[in-house]
Amino acid sequence: MVTGVVLERDGGAYRVLTPQGEVRAILRGKVKRDQPKVVVGDRVRLDAESDGETFGIAAVDERTSLLERRVPAGRGARPVAANIDQVLVVTASRDPEPIPQLLDRLLVVAEANEISAAVILNKIDLDGGEALARRMERAGYTVIRTCAKTGAGLDELRAALAGKESVVTGDSGVGKSSLLNALEPGLGLRTGELSAKLKRGKQTTVSAIMVPLAVGGFLVDTPGFSEVGLWGLEPRELARCFPEFRPLLDSCRYADCSHIHEPGCAVRAAVERGEVAADRHASYATLLAELNSAPKEWE
Repeated sequence: MVTGVVLERDGGAYRVLTPQGEVRAILRGKVKRDQPKVVVGDRVRLDAESDGETFGIAAVDERTSLLERRVPAGRGARPVAANIDQVLVVTASRDPEPIPQLLDRLLVVAEANEISAAVILNKIDLDGGEALARRMERAGYTVIRTCAKTGAGLDELRAALAGKESVVTGDSGVGKSSLLNALEPGLGLRTGELSAKLKRGKQTTVSAIMVPLAVGGFLVDTPGFSEVGLWGLEPRELARCFPEFRPLLDSCRYADCSHIHEPGCAVRAAVERGEVAADRHASYATLLAELNSAPKEWE
């Protein structure tokens, strides 16, 4: 039996990288019935089909992690990528203007899934973005400053990706696909205007794809997360998804402190002292309200 890793869904089939090279594989009936949806990053076991060219996915190995995004206009989540080592959230320093709250949301999704995260601050040729970089570094995140046009920061980004399986995500227009093309010419990630055939708007990357990197490891390029949900996360667990909150949580007066209004809250005190950014706490409050108002699975 051949083993491999799923690189991309291609219509009703999958591109799978095996030790012998890339093959095309389809889902066997039993796997369709009994296994979760196959996504990029899944480790699969393959059997050769009778035509000798196509393989059948006979089994999917247990996942170490899973990143999901919201199903548009409905409840539930759609799996995006499995077995990920880190999430790199790309934001632009300008054009478009950065949205710190969206950045915080994407980082919380990584934290909730217990996946390491870092920030890529792109387009530094337009603006150094120092205020945003300091904000994220104070929160405990590594910030890699990059520019696809000049090549700034590409060596540091390459080193961060080496030997790991990384999701790269971010809002539309931040230069994510252009940055990846500059990182490793020949990856073939689509940039610029979308072809008329796809009719999917101006967002460049339209489906998740995992690309083997010359430095080792894999890179997962995903559609922009226009709506990211926090499924499975209890409201009381949210504070631990903010790294700068974690050392403070055991110092709150009340064990069930929401860090919003209770007296003796160590997090709020740190905000008042300027040790925790006020807008990071505001992002926490917004996400907490979202979790508290979300329908329960049984509703």
